[in-house]
Amino acid sequence: MDREYITSIVKKHIVNAIAGIDESNMDLQMSMTDYGASSLDIISVVSGAMRELKIKIPRTELKNIKNINGLIDMFVTSSAVE
Repeated sequence: MDREYITSIVKKHIVNAIAGIDESNMDLQMSMTDYGASSLDIISVVSGAMRELKIKIPRTELKNIKNINGLIDMFVTSSAVE
């Protein structure tokens, strides 16, 4: 899977989980909490995207992610391994 495809999946799940976000002007350098996401919203985004991409990442690795770009990078790396 390429980065563009993974980015589109992550953006789709963010838009579905967090009210008031427009995918077209989403800043990937911001965190989901910067957009007003609760911890449950973040879990929904991460688990939904992982399920759709058919990848698994240990929760311990996810805690170090600082922004949306970091999440996408981790998904890209993980999808290359599987």
